[in-house]
Amino acid sequence: MSVEDQEAQVDELFALASIYSEDEYKRTDAAPGGEIHLCLELPSDFVVSIKSNSATNSFADNFENTVSFLPSIVLNFELPPGYPSTSPPNFTLSCKWLSPAQLTLLCQRLDDLWEENKGSVVLFRWIQFLNEETLDYLNIKSPYEIEVSSNGLQDWSQSPEKTLDNGVLSEREALDRRGIQDVQSVSALVKCILDFNEAQQKKAFDRKLFLCNICFMEKLGSDCTHFKACEHVYCNPCLKEYFEVQIKDGQVHALNCPDPECSSVATHAQVKDLVGEQLFSRYDEFLLRSSLELMPDIVYCPRPSCQTPVMQEPDKRMGICSACQYAFCVYCKLGFHGFYPCVVSKARLLELAEEYFAANAKKKKEMLMRYAGLGTVEDMKNKEWIKENSKPCPSCKSPIQKNDGCNKMTCTACKQFFCWMCMTILPQVDPYKHYADPAECRNRRLENDRR
Repeated sequence: MSVEDQEAQVDELFALASIYSEDEYKRTDAAPGGEIHLCLELPSDFVVSIKSNSATNSFADNFENTVSFLPSIVLNFELPPGYPSTSPPNFTLSCKWLSPAQLTLLCQRLDDLWEENKGSVVLFRWIQFLNEETLDYLNIKSPYEIEVSSNGLQDWSQSPEKTLDNGVLSEREALDRRGIQDVQSVSALVKCILDFNEAQQKKAFDRKLFLCNICFMEKLGSDCTHFKACEHVYCNPCLKEYFEVQIKDGQVHALNCPDPECSSVATHAQVKDLVGEQLFSRYDEFLLRSSLELMPDIVYCPRPSCQTPVMQEPDKRMGICSACQYAFCVYCKLGFHGFYPCVVSKARLLELAEEYFAANAKKKKEMLMRYAGLGTVEDMKNKEWIKENSKPCPSCKSPIQKNDGCNKMTCTACKQFFCWMCMTILPQVDPYKHYADPAECRNRRLENDRR
């Protein structure tokens, strides 16, 4: 190798390392050479689909998606001793979404560029062509249909000559062995396309600046969270605090976009990344429990030490805990008693009444059907209210409520006069004589209290 060629190679490889990141350019240590990964800039709303030569692969026929990025074109090269004065770089060109025929055309174009620049370094010109001109050179436009060979990686011992529909390889030239469509299977290609597109979109997002609509400060995308459904972006510290408040308050279904007019829901991965493992476990538990509570056939084991979710038996009255094997009545939560009426305490009736009046219409209807044997919950509530807010008429026992006025009362049912203080029946003539001697009313009231 001449000194001039060696210096040219060193300078060119150093320039590539300076221009491209470690993800884009990897230099080999064994010989002068390396590997360049080129991610092409696609037009907006670029649609790709997959066409397979395999008649049995129905999944490929159905794949179609809009992408912003496609997997990289990979240029592997090695610089021979005579480069750049007399010899071109040795290279292979591989890609998952370009056919062998398309890769052959690109290889031929790289050869042509070498001939045009023979005697000068050519790698940067090759990279520039592949990065900026590939789509136009191969006439690739959206929607783009990827053609995949049914045998995966190319078997050059059996590779036939092939022509492109646009007639560029009209003379049935052999496929170039340096162009490799490295596809193992259609399903693997689909996964690669989707994963690569998502990863590149994340990289592009991380490099941009976004205005957080909570703290109104600009942050890099790498410090923000993006709600894909609504496209709203918030910085991680603000969203973390928002989620933590929601979880600690038990509002697990409110983990959505903070915009009050938006219903986009945060993914489990987003919540976990923001709030940490411990609080996420609490959130996950709340979410599971709230989801189970929405299921009409799910109850919880009444044993305080168990509390396992239990599926009701077909008769809708019994539950059998799968953890502790406790068979219980789903209504009164005591041991299962068949079709005998539930024994419900007064305190439990009041709890049911409170639960009933706090429930929505659907829940109220369900409770009325469930506790029909106990009397309606409304009756329970009415009886309790009457007991606390009225007195029975001393004549006919009808409940009487005192709104205002003096203590001389008239029963609306039997029209009897009576004293509200001592519950004495008063005469129809001059009922107010009773109040002429306050001591008498007080003594009778004390007597009634002793009774």
